[in-house]
Parts: sequence; structure tokens; C-alpha cells
Amino acid sequence: MKKIGFLSFGHYQDVPGSLTPTAGDALLQAIDLAVAAEEVGADGAFVRVHHFAPQQASPFPLLAAMAARTKRIDLGTGVIDMRYENPLYMAEEAAATDLISGGRLQLGISRGSPEPALRGAESFGYVPGEGQTDADMARHHTDVFRAAIIGRGMAPANPEMTGHRGLLPIEPQSPGLSDRIWWGSGTRATAKWTGEQGMNLMSSTLLTEDTGVPFDELQAEQIHVYKEAWKAAGHPGQGKVSVSRSIIPLVSDADRRYFGVRAQVEGRDQVGRLEGGLARFGRSYVGEPDVIAKELAADAAVQLADTVLVTVPNQLGVDYNAALLENIVKLVAPDAGWR
Repeated sequence: MKKIGFLSFGHYQDVPGSLTPTAGDALLQAIDLAVAAEEVGADGAFVRVHHFAPQQASPFPLLAAMAARTKRIDLGTGVIDMRYENPLYMAEEAAATDLISGGRLQLGISRGSPEPALRGAESFGYVPGEGQTDADMARHHTDVFRAAIIGRGMAPANPEMTGHRGLLPIEPQSPGLSDRIWWGSGTRATAKWTGEQGMNLMSSTLLTEDTGVPFDELQAEQIHVYKEAWKAAGHPGQGKVSVSRSIIPLVSDADRRYFGVRAQVEGRDQVGRLEGGLARFGRSYVGEPDVIAKELAADAAVQLADTVLVTVPNQLGVDYNAALLENIVKLVAPDAGWR
């Protein structure tokens, strides 16, 4: 049985056809969609994090609000750009959110993706050290964050206040959160590193490398590399894997009006250039439910994943996306072998 969650990019823009003209609309609708997702039988509500763009940017207040309105589903990010984060403050926020949720937080983090701002993290006050890259800084922030959430001492105690000179951990602590950290990986090399670090693997519809093989096969290779690295590092158990997919069952007139043409245009991989190198974008699954269920059942990476995150067109509103998720859970998932 695979978990099925939605992944919202949280777009908002006051343009014709958008039901999320403002940031407030996007945030409040994301909370309502989490509630609706739980009601229709989905397993997770995940949000993308982008800075300097009309999208969701500060996930913890949103995730805490989702947690307060739901009981069962996972709540998470896909992903937080660690270049921008104060790791100790983020550890406090993450622990508090996880406690509110009752231990349902699944936190996706990464080095980040191409962004609108030039050196945006520097505007937040974070500059790589001498000889370091942005990726090095993101991994350093991650190391500090992961140490903080397991209760490692982070700051010298004031003996006048505490009666000792040891190191103080951040508070609050949320036991088990450290097992629910996912690294967003776009290459086989970063998948290997993720396995070595003992984090779960989160892989999207974009890989920042291309070997000429279909996207699902390249992503499946990435997953195998991750699992082998996890095992070689001697970590207990098995790391979990999530993949993202664009899935639109054509059931209603609205589905066909919005996405019918995409079934013909986006039913194959795309290859382009990103940050100076080749990148492969995964296909969209748009069509009759039974047809795309068979196609998803043959997707090599989906077969290996524990969780499938469905990217949703959030600007079409809560009702449309709740119906979309219900159609995936009830019409696609059983035929695809996920239920």
C-alpha cells in the first residue's frame, strides 16, 4: 500500500481564472484542502517553499494550522531550502509543529532549486564561508538542524541561571522527528549522499541530470543508489522514498476543459537546460482513470516509492482539488496497485 499525498506550490495571483488572488487565499485554502484530503482518504498534505515569489514561503504556521484541523494525515514540506534557514530557530519551529500534529510532520529539506532572486539567501543574512558553495552551506545548516532536533547541546549554559556550565539543547523537543526528515535529491550523487546520511529520500518530477533514458528509469536508478548507500552505511531499517507526479484523471467536464489538451502535449518527458546543465522533467499523467492507472503501474520509480505526492493546481480552488484527489484515491489508486 502506497501513501498518497498532495503537494501544493501555493501559487497566488490576481489573474482571470485564479481562485487564489491573494496570499491569504492561498494559505487558508491550503488548510481547507488538507481537511478535504483527509476526508477523501488521502494520506498527506505537503507544501512547497519558495522565497521572493508569490507562493508559500513560511511553512510552519501553515503546517501547524493544518495539524490543528486534521487528525490522521501526514503534514510536510517538499522542500525547505536550507540555504535560507537559521537551523536552531527552524529546529524550534519544527519541533513545536510536530508536537501540535501529534508526530505527523514529514519534513522535506534540500539545497534548494533555481529561484527568482540572485543570491537570495544572502539577503536573509546567510553567505557561504570562504571556499564553500551554496550547497556546502545548506548541508552545514542541515547538520546543525539535525543535531538540534535530537537534543544535542547547542549553547553554553549561564551558570548563574542554570547552576552548571554544560551545553543547552533547544526546546521544545519532539521525539521521533529526526526519523522523519527527507532530503530532496535531484541526482544520483545526492541520492547516494542522502542514503549515507540516513535521511529519507524525496525526489520530484525534475532531475538535474540526463542520461538519455526515460525519466522513471533514471529516477528508479537514483532510488537504487540511495538504498544501496543506506545499507552500506549500516543504518537500521530502510529509508523511505517519495516521488512526485502530475496526475489528472479526466472524469468531469471541468477536468477535460482545463487539462484535456495536456494529455496530448505533456504525456512524455521533456529535456532542457537548468543551471548550466541538462535536466529531465517527468511526464504528466493525464487521461481516463483506467488508462493512467496502468501507466502509473508501469512507472519504474513509482513502483519503488513508499509515497506518491500529487502536484495539485491550487489556483483552481479547494473544491476542484478535493475532487481531483478523491478521483485519484478511488479511481486510479486501486487499478495502479496502490490500494
